[in-house]
Amino acid sequence: MKLATAAQMKELDRRAMEEEGIPSLELMERAAEGVARGALSLLPEKKGKYRAAVFCGSGNNGGDGIAAARLLFLAGLQVRVFLVGSYEKLTPDAMEETGRLSECGVELERFDPGDLGQTAYARGCHVLVDAIFGVGLSREISTDSLFGAAVRLINECPGKVVSADIASGVAADSGKVLGCGVRADKTITFTTKKIGQVVGEGADLSGRVEVWDIGIPAGLAGSMPCPVQTVEPAFARWALPKRKAGGHKGDFGKVLVVGGAVGYTGAPYLAASAAVRSGCGLVFLGVPESIWPAEAVKCVSAMPFPLPEKNGQLSYKALGPVQEKLAGCGVLALGPGLGRGQQAARLALELLEGTEKPVVLDADGINALEGHIDVLDRRRGRVTILTPHDGEFARVGGDLSSGRLEAARGFAAAHSCVLVLKGHRTLVAGPEGNVLVNTTGNSGLAKGGSGDVLTGVIAALLAQGASPIQAAGLGVWLHGRAGDLAAARLTPYAMTPRDVVQALGEAFSELM
Repeated sequence: MKLATAAQMKELDRRAMEEEGIPSLELMERAAEGVARGALSLLPEKKGKYRAAVFCGSGNNGGDGIAAARLLFLAGLQVRVFLVGSYEKLTPDAMEETGRLSECGVELERFDPGDLGQTAYARGCHVLVDAIFGVGLSREISTDSLFGAAVRLINECPGKVVSADIASGVAADSGKVLGCGVRADKTITFTTKKIGQVVGEGADLSGRVEVWDIGIPAGLAGSMPCPVQTVEPAFARWALPKRKAGGHKGDFGKVLVVGGAVGYTGAPYLAASAAVRSGCGLVFLGVPESIWPAEAVKCVSAMPFPLPEKNGQLSYKALGPVQEKLAGCGVLALGPGLGRGQQAARLALELLEGTEKPVVLDADGINALEGHIDVLDRRRGRVTILTPHDGEFARVGGDLSSGRLEAARGFAAAHSCVLVLKGHRTLVAGPEGNVLVNTTGNSGLAKGGSGDVLTGVIAALLAQGASPIQAAGLGVWLHGRAGDLAAARLTPYAMTPRDVVQALGEAFSELM
C-alpha cells in the first residue's frame, strides 16, 4: 500500500477541489462520516446512553471533528465538543460545521483544562474523538500548552479514542512524536495511509489504522508517486519466485552460508535451515572445523563442510576453500555467528570485496565493515544486501538522529546497497530511494537467532531469481508472518527461531 506525505495529501485535496470541482465542505462531510463510524465501532456492546467527547482544533481537521460530533449526536449519543484553540482561527469550513452543529442544539465549547466539569465529563465518556491536529502539524506541542493539556486528558481517559486522519502530535512524514501525542485505539485516515502511521512512534500511537474514502477520485490518488510503501500480501505474492514444474535442484539456486564460531553454532544452522525451507535447491554451510561435527549432526538437508580456524573462529586461511565453494554457488550469506576476531573480520572483508556474487551480509559480517565502509562502496554495481539491527547499523556509520526511515534511505543511496534495517516495522531501503515497510512480525522475534533465519530466507529468494528489493521485501514479510504463526501457537514468550523456520512452510502456503 502506498504511504503518503503531508505535502502529497495537501496536493491531492487541492487537485480534487480545483480540477475535479469537489467542494471542500463535501470532502469534510465525507471525512466526518468515516470518523463518526469509527467512533461508533468502538462503543461497548451494551444498552444505554453513550457519551462522547470531541476535541477539535481550529483547522480543517477540527472541522472534520465538529462535523463528526454532529453525526454522533444524530446517532443518539450525548456529545460535548471542546475547541482546543480559538474561535477566531476557525477555517471557513470549520465555521460552517460549527453552525450546523449549533442547529442541532450542541455548542462548541472552549477547552479549559482547569474546568473540572469538562474533565469529569471527558473521563466519563465511552468514546473520545481526537481532531486537534491533522497531517500538516510540523511544530512541537509543548506539554505545558493548552494543546498539551488536551492531549494529556485524552490519554488519561478510560474511554476508547479515535483520531481523525492522524493521531494529534504525530509527524505525518516520519512517525516522530512532536512533543506529545494522542494514543489512539483507532485512526480513521483519509484516502491512504501516511508514512508516520506505520513507522516510528507513530506506529504505536495510531492504533488500528483504517483508510476511509472521502471521495478523491481514484485516478488522482493512483497517479501519486509514493517511494514509501508497505509490504502487503499482494506484494508478497507478486515477488514470490515462480517454480518450474519440471525443475531440478539446480534450477532453484545454490546458497553458501559462511559463519559460525565456538559458542555460536546455532546461528549458521538457523540461516542454512531457513534457506532450505525457503525453496533453495542446494545449501552449503562453511563453518570452523571444531564445530563442524555439531553442524553435521543437526543439518539434514543443508551440507556443512569444515574450514580452517583460529581460536574457535574462522581463520583467514579459509579464504581459498570458501572461494572455491562459492564459485559453484549463486549467493553468499556471510556473517551468522562469525565472531569478531581479527582473522574472521579480515576473511569477511576479503570475501566481500573479492566476489562478484550477490552477498547477504549479516551480524558480524556487518560488524567487519566498521572502519572499512570503503569495502562496501567498492561493491557498487554488485548486489549487496545488509541486514543490521540498530546497533550494527550505527557501527557502520548509520545515523538514526533523523529517524529510521530517512537513515535507511540515506544509507542505501550513499552506499549503493539494499539495507534491511531490522526492528519493529523492519525497513527495506533500495539505492534508488524506495523504501518498503514490513507489516508482519511480533515481539517473539526479538530473540537471538531470529536475524539468522531472516538472512537464510533472503539469500534463498535471491538465489531463486528474485530481484534484491523483491528478495528483501518478501523475505522480511515471510519471516514476520512465520513469526506470527509461531506466536499464535506458542505465544511470543515461548516461540523460538527454530519454530519460525518450521512455520515458514505455512507462511509460503498463504501465498500460493
